[in-house]
Amino acid sequence: MTRRVAPGLYRVPPGVDFPAALVAGLRARYAGAPPEALARVTLYVNTRRMERRITALFTEGPPCLLPRIRLVAELGQTASTDLPPAIPPLRRRLELRQLVARLLEIEPDLAPDSAAFDLATSLTALLDEMQSEGVPLSAIETLDVTDQSGHWARSQKFIALAGQFLTPDAAGGIDKEARQRLIVDGLIRDWQRTPPLEPVLIAGSTGSRGTTARLMQAVVDLPQGAVVLPGVDPHMPPDLWRSLTDPVAQQDHPQYRFAALAEAFGHDPATIPDWADCPAPSESRNRLVSLALRPAPVTDGWRRDGPDLGDLRGATEGLTLIEAPDPRGEANALALCLRKAVEDGRIAALITPDRMLTRRVTAALARWGIEPDDSAGAPLRQTAPGRLIRHVTGLAGQKLTAEALLVLLKHPLVHDAADRGQHLLWTRELELHLRRKGHAFPDAETLTAWAETYGARRVREAEDVALWVGWICDTCLGHDSRGTMPLADHTVWLETLVTRLSLGPGAPDDVPAPVWDENAGEEARRVLTELAQEAEAGGTMDAGEFHILVNALLGGEVRSATRPDPRVMIWGTLEARVQGADLVVLAGLNDGSWPELPDPDPWLNRRMRAQAGLLLPERRIGLSAHDFQQAIAAPEAILSRARRDGEAETVPSRWLNRLTNLMAGLPDQNGAEALSAMRARGAVWVAMAAALDRPAAPVPAAPRPAPRPPLDHRPRELPVTMVETLIRDPYAVYARRILGLRRLDPLRATADMRDRGIVLHKVMEEVVPHLKSLPPATRRDAMMTAADRALAELPWPTARRLWRGRLARIADRFLTAEAARQADADPIPGECKGRLELPEARFTLTAQADRIDRVADGTLRIYDYKTGAPPTDKVQKAFAKQLLLEVAIAETAGFEDLPPTPVSRAVYLGLNAKLDESPAPLDDLPTAQVLTELAQLIAAYDDPTQGYTAQPAPKTITYESDYAHLSRRGEWEFSDMPEPEDVGW
Repeated sequence: MTRRVAPGLYRVPPGVDFPAALVAGLRARYAGAPPEALARVTLYVNTRRMERRITALFTEGPPCLLPRIRLVAELGQTASTDLPPAIPPLRRRLELRQLVARLLEIEPDLAPDSAAFDLATSLTALLDEMQSEGVPLSAIETLDVTDQSGHWARSQKFIALAGQFLTPDAAGGIDKEARQRLIVDGLIRDWQRTPPLEPVLIAGSTGSRGTTARLMQAVVDLPQGAVVLPGVDPHMPPDLWRSLTDPVAQQDHPQYRFAALAEAFGHDPATIPDWADCPAPSESRNRLVSLALRPAPVTDGWRRDGPDLGDLRGATEGLTLIEAPDPRGEANALALCLRKAVEDGRIAALITPDRMLTRRVTAALARWGIEPDDSAGAPLRQTAPGRLIRHVTGLAGQKLTAEALLVLLKHPLVHDAADRGQHLLWTRELELHLRRKGHAFPDAETLTAWAETYGARRVREAEDVALWVGWICDTCLGHDSRGTMPLADHTVWLETLVTRLSLGPGAPDDVPAPVWDENAGEEARRVLTELAQEAEAGGTMDAGEFHILVNALLGGEVRSATRPDPRVMIWGTLEARVQGADLVVLAGLNDGSWPELPDPDPWLNRRMRAQAGLLLPERRIGLSAHDFQQAIAAPEAILSRARRDGEAETVPSRWLNRLTNLMAGLPDQNGAEALSAMRARGAVWVAMAAALDRPAAPVPAAPRPAPRPPLDHRPRELPVTMVETLIRDPYAVYARRILGLRRLDPLRATADMRDRGIVLHKVMEEVVPHLKSLPPATRRDAMMTAADRALAELPWPTARRLWRGRLARIADRFLTAEAARQADADPIPGECKGRLELPEARFTLTAQADRIDRVADGTLRIYDYKTGAPPTDKVQKAFAKQLLLEVAIAETAGFEDLPPTPVSRAVYLGLNAKLDESPAPLDDLPTAQVLTELAQLIAAYDDPTQGYTAQPAPKTITYESDYAHLSRRGEWEFSDMPEPEDVGW
């Protein structure tokens, strides 16, 4: 048989389309061979995308029989072996979770109980790595940790305990990584006994994992075994290759893996031959990048070898450097670049480990209808089925809040089987009710009462809305009692509840739930099915742990069923090796993304890893550096980064920093000029991105509004509390009383001054009228008991304790002052309502006094409680007319059950730490004058030319009105003159 593949290592330079070069090399070696010769070749690749690309290149022609293309990771599926089956990874994680949970019970200072599954996941990864790298458990057990903290000694003991899972069990199976290594060992033994005569190739792998490296070495030793390495730098001198492994391993260098492989295989990395005659797109650029990425100990070679690079303007002609002001600007600039590539008919690929950036770019491309081919897809937990599953798991062990209920009801997959429009209408009505009434924790009684009220108003819908509310009560309520129980029970509950929510009430049994449709739904159901199958290994857990577990399991990616645009691709860094793009964009080139920060290892520190022979964090940095070197060597490459992220300056990627520093230090080679040209090309895209959302012409700021509605629409009745509003902010009266607009109450209500005022008013109403009848020794207890009753209605424990403490501090002083106030007066129980008709002005004034006392001399005293600081005498004369107007009502019209009676005193009582009192200036502003000023105010707004100006006299510059946004506050200043405008005529 003719030997067409010489054994050994081969290289493909950076920037060369690796799959195309691989296919070209095979076709060249089998040119003129019988058709079946190529079909005898076995080709192992490391990713499914590379397999598809190679197949597509072969099918482009000329016609031939395809080689056998296999994935290295699927050796266990194709090999004939008597080994036990592989244990599902989820089962192993669940088993280790039980061990970790027991450890956390014994050592509660190690981590919170909720971290059990995350710790089990990291421990599983460690055990997989040990098996892949061939590190025995004894290597961990014999580590010397006597000079380290007790945490690492404890970790060492626990790993030894968990190491029982490394022992192959013929009945229960073995871990996937261990099985893969055993399969490779068996395959190597078979090859040593009977070497295959047909060619065997491994292509595209860097041999960064121990099992793969063993397989690669075995292939190289075959008669026709070859390993084709991607992105091997042909411009590194021999002494530099040797320095990567001796005396200190430079694992963070992009070529370290190849140096280590060649040394282990007995090859000289400097003399590895090319696999195919496929020159790099830019040899000069490759030399520049190779020099820039030299290890730190030998960067002194920049001065020696830099002048040999020649004119750098040609080397960087195909490079563009985008330095955007922020991530949004970077995403918009990249979207414009990709759109231009599509318009020019070129293939473009975006490469970045920053998934947030890829989502921003995808969103920016959507404005032009471009759907990129994202190799990773969308996170399952962020898809509609994933979000619904997470919302449902959040119900367990928690009292249902109004916010959580509405989030569920508004989810696009809830009640999606039929009649969803009616469901959304009822959800809207229920939301308005919950916001208005402030039900923080709606229960069955609350929901049923709303259904009855709604049904009474809309009789035709009464029966249906009752059925709908019953469905809500059955599916959304009662889950707060779920505690610790078997994982299997949690899983059945979750899948059943998600299905019921998706179907809605009264759905037939044979109707499939929409939540399980399409790719995301199918993947979500697969996750839950697998969890149900392995639930026995999970033992018992509480609702919080179950929520964390499900959220972790939904961390995978799922591709959309929509067919993307094949001209725009989004790749991870690993896929930079599968280059087939005319334009490559390296995005997010900031430290922390290129390279990514290593995940913290809670089990072994760096020193322990090095002693045990495990992988070090520098390995990932070196692989990321290799991906960078591969991508930047493309025919045309765009490098991008954001100068700021949030509120902080970003740090450029170390490799971009090296490249720009090297170029700036080579003025004789026009390095600074070439770098400026790269930045200038990038600045064009940044400027275009900035202009993307900028209006074509400036939009003038809105003027200060002063609407003038028709006279018959203007209010003819106001409460005394709104007179101050009419003086300070007439626009708020216009919006509230004429337009009928009210602020939408928040779903997640928080304790505010209004709530505190309601509590204190309830306490005053209950205690003050009966204070005289109580023995002095019991008055404080009565007051605090009333406070406890009022505070019990609040859903905020912190506010209850805080406000009770404040009231307790002032209780004694308040009671002393109150006894003096009641020495010659008796409070009238409850709040008193009053009404004053002004016939000449065709206006009615209403009031509800907090408190009115009858004085022994036959006069009245009026009090108004203030939780904040009471208004001063000056403020009362100009703005705060409430007490003055209540006095006018009492003296001219009278309050209910009270005839017109003189008022001897009116006081604002501050229920604050100082217990301030602020009397109304009755002597300076008698009732006749107050009513005259009120009539003048009403008359002013009976003039059709008078507008309701926005905030002519706000309390403070930062005064926030409920209608500030409606008045376009922020576009005008307080010094601006209002611009009246007729409305509604």
